[in-house]
Amino acid sequence: MAGTLHLTGDPETDKLLSEDPFALLTGMLLDQQIAMEVAFSGPRKIAERMGGFSVRKIAESDLDEFVELCVAKPAIHRYGGSMGRRVHALAQYIVEHYDGDTEAIWTKGDPDGKEVLKRLKALPGFGDQKARIFLALLGKQRGVQPKGWREAAGAYGEEGSRRSIADVTGPESLAEVRSFKKAAKAAVKG
Repeated sequence: MAGTLHLTGDPETDKLLSEDPFALLTGMLLDQQIAMEVAFSGPRKIAERMGGFSVRKIAESDLDEFVELCVAKPAIHRYGGSMGRRVHALAQYIVEHYDGDTEAIWTKGDPDGKEVLKRLKALPGFGDQKARIFLALLGKQRGVQPKGWREAAGAYGEEGSRRSIADVTGPESLAEVRSFKKAAKAAVKG
């Protein structure tokens, strides 16, 4: 993977997201109905409470105990209980389907962009939009650029766009993405 991400404004959290593909995937899972940087801070909260961040440790943990860990203040998400269950299910899926190797989603068998998108959409808690955003994040910031990734990511893959977390590289771009999202919401309400 490429250099350090700058998604949350917190160096330690961004370091975890940069070094651990499952942490980054978990942040994407949590990215709904809360601020992006709060969502992507969830994996660090889990890591601090579990003595490290491990897809296997999460997958093998007791579901109820894991959910309790996720809802403890400050919770990993506004809906800590349901999101804790989703994180647990995601970890189990990665262990079951990819032997705990999150990167295999985008590396196993040298997949093209369409195949990576298909694999992302198969993950628990990932719909079409979330999968496209994550594919764009991989391509734009992690150097994961299988053939056709931009097309598979759709508008999120456009060079120079400011649509999603895939485009956040610091405070300035975060503000630009927020502005884009606000304008898009206003247009829908219109």
